[in-house]
Amino acid sequence: MTKSIDFYFDFISPYTYLAYKRIINIEKMEKIKFVYKPILLGGLHNLRKITPAAFIDAKNKFTITDCEMVAKKLNIKFKFNEKFPINTINLMRGVLTINENIKTKYIEDFFNAYWSLNLDLSNKTVVEKILNNLNINANIFFEKINDQKVKDQLKKLTQEAFNKEIFGAPTFIVNNKLFWGQDRLDYALDEYKNAI
Repeated sequence: MTKSIDFYFDFISPYTYLAYKRIINIEKMEKIKFVYKPILLGGLHNLRKITPAAFIDAKNKFTITDCEMVAKKLNIKFKFNEKFPINTINLMRGVLTINENIKTKYIEDFFNAYWSLNLDLSNKTVVEKILNNLNINANIFFEKINDQKVKDQLKKLTQEAFNKEIFGAPTFIVNNKLFWGQDRLDYALDEYKNAI
């Protein structure tokens, strides 16, 4: 019997943002617990020897229009970021260093900053401003994310995803079954509900 859904995510993925926006409502309305598993999607792609859609022109163009279509259908505020893609390693390490009482807000604010507000999260000043709004000391934040234990932890989670045969984000795991893509969230929910 399962009591939660594992949610493998990286801020860089627009489809993960769209799934996340649904998840936060599901968590509130249906009281389903999602276990947030931060990974470095670029690292996972490297392990799998996958060329990301962002680096294939036709796929990238499709992704932009597809995400806009899905966001409109789901009534989600969305703006494909002009600075896509960026390296999210610092932000993903940050998920691992943030106190539990503000982790939810941290994840929400950085997802919104990139995929709703079109902010350049590769700009340290922009990141520092978001951290400041969260009452997170930027100097301590950057010190923590450069700790070797934190670096190793993100590598371990990414390797864990690879070992579970995950190849993209968002990915949901329920009852050891893998569901990939924002359009498979409903199937993951069905698996969860059928198992309880």
